Amino acid sequence: MKKVLLIGAGKSSGYLIDYLLGCAVAENFELTVADLSVEAALLKTKEMPNSRAIALDINNAEDRLLQINNANIVISMLPAFMHFPVAKDCVALKKHLLTASYVSPEIMSLHESALQNDVLLLNEIGLDPGIDHMSAMKIIHEIQNNGGELTSFKSFCGGLVAPDSNNNPWGYKFSWNPRNVILAGQSTAQFLIDGCYKYLPYHRLFESSEIIEVAGYGRFDAYANRDSLSYRKNYGIENISTMVRGTLRQHLYCEAWHVFVSLGLTDDSIQIELPEHYTYADFISSFLPGIGKDLILRLCEFTGKSKSNEIIKMIQWTGILAPVAVGLKKASPAVILQQLLEKKWVLEPKDKDMIVMQHLFEYLNNKKEIKKITSTLVVVGEHSEKTAMAKTVGLPMAMAVRKLIKGEIKLRGVRIPVMPEIYEPILKELKDYGITFQEQEVV
Repeated sequence: MKKVLLIGAGKSSGYLIDYLLGCAVAENFELTVADLSVEAALLKTKEMPNSRAIALDINNAEDRLLQINNANIVISMLPAFMHFPVAKDCVALKKHLLTASYVSPEIMSLHESALQNDVLLLNEIGLDPGIDHMSAMKIIHEIQNNGGELTSFKSFCGGLVAPDSNNNPWGYKFSWNPRNVILAGQSTAQFLIDGCYKYLPYHRLFESSEIIEVAGYGRFDAYANRDSLSYRKNYGIENISTMVRGTLRQHLYCEAWHVFVSLGLTDDSIQIELPEHYTYADFISSFLPGIGKDLILRLCEFTGKSKSNEIIKMIQWTGILAPVAVGLKKASPAVILQQLLEKKWVLEPKDKDMIVMQHLFEYLNNKKEIKKITSTLVVVGEHSEKTAMAKTVGLPMAMAVRKLIKGEIKLRGVRIPVMPEIYEPILKELKDYGITFQEQEVV
């Protein structure tokens, strides 16, 4: 019997676990769900046949090695910075590994060892990154196979809140790791526009967003994320003129978030000693220029906006100007802001989240006509437990695990899902779960 070890039973693991347990008996494999909390693991496995729930601290090297050695395939749903020790063990013990995280330089350094040990380290097999790569490569390969030349590629994705659950001015609620949201974009964005290299440092990132229209869902802010340039090689489009990958938020979110960034409230590099009874009003006052004046007046002076401006109203709505105790003794500005927003951006039990992804292609066909393709995905969750985020992150990974078990994926080394061997069957199966792109082509 094959054995699969899943490490981390967090918010995004529900669909992944349910899918694997749904086929475990018929396909004769066992799924072990390991988490720091065995209770969290049990909640996910529900004592289903061919399942185990265990407690595992991955910092305990002996226990980690033992559990990995007992498996054939390992899935890491841990935070990205915790993958490397697991990946090293997997290569040494000749076990396949899957993650939904970006390939780090440390993981990439294991490529040759993984090849030598006949091991696949498949990364970026979630939503973004993951479904974005697979759906983009399907169209890019179709263009190339028909003799076309891709000249521009833009891709944007956002985990948002569904319109009927959107009851706050930011249009946002947490459906995944809040810390990642607070710290988003803190590395310089690198991309290409009309043959010109562009670099956006963090302090300018959110004031430089563009607007994306999605039919039936309105306007969204799109801001560039991370390193778009490296994907030219991964996608086989080294000669492209425009290449941008980015994140979507409700329109005006970026302008309002830019105020927090400009003030320094997303800084995670310093620890602030907080006096007793320290309030959120004290917190923002410490970062605003000047002293003594009314907080809203100082905020308006800092932003150059009036009290009635929508951006000022959005910031007020968070409660950051209120004389309410923070309740921490020592924390970074980012942690203080996160704690506040976790109270305000709550996905209530009946709330539905929403995934929006859009690819924009421009290419010259074999008749030298300029053509455009817009490919759009919208997925709405069921409720706060069965989210669109968990569905779109978990299912591609689960499907890849199943195909590995059946011997249908032969690739080895450090990989991302840009090869037809991976993306064709997974995209086809995702349609059965309502994860389908709508494509529109115009000359």
